[in-house]
Amino acid sequence: MRDLFQEELVAINNDISQMAELVGKAINKATESLLFSDREIAERVIESDVLLNDLAAALDERCTMLTAKQQPVATELRSILATMRIASSMERMGDLAVHVAKSARLRYPARAVPDELVETFRTLGHLAEELTTQLSRLVTNPDLTLAQEIQKSDDKVDALHRELFRIVLSPDWSHGVEAAVDVTLLSRYYERFADHAVSVARRIIHVLTGEPYIDTVLH
Repeated sequence: MRDLFQEELVAINNDISQMAELVGKAINKATESLLFSDREIAERVIESDVLLNDLAAALDERCTMLTAKQQPVATELRSILATMRIASSMERMGDLAVHVAKSARLRYPARAVPDELVETFRTLGHLAEELTTQLSRLVTNPDLTLAQEIQKSDDKVDALHRELFRIVLSPDWSHGVEAAVDVTLLSRYYERFADHAVSVARRIIHVLTGEPYIDTVLH
């Protein structure tokens, strides 16, 4: 029975890793649709979110059944409960990628961000994708140092988020209210995406160390 239990834990961990990869692809393509005003790519991002939702739902059910049948304790129980929360965070990250894609689709054939902010959003997209790569590595090989690197990447996203707010609120802003709203919302999506990545990292730290988990992500 214990061998079957451990095999199930490995399978669950593999599914979480797959979710991280899917989220990385989603935010990459969502950013591409935003920067190049590509409606077709945006539509694919939106449609593919169903797979992430299905994976999250299946993981939740598997973890619930595993807990009921095996009655795990200590680290194993923390791991299963954390997995359920991690799957939920990754599902939300996928939703945020969809929000970016929907913004791109809404403004098509125009681009949703002014020309002078394209590179800033390109950087946000790269950072978001880097976060998912780090998460995939962290899930496969839990490590406190890597978890701390995720926090550093989040700090970079936060700094860009604050800079975009400063630009939009500046008297020099010349693109009108609609563009200001677009930029503000898009920046927020990337910022929340990064926050959820940090939440996942903190869940894993909790499993590794048993330290209390504090969630700073507002859903």
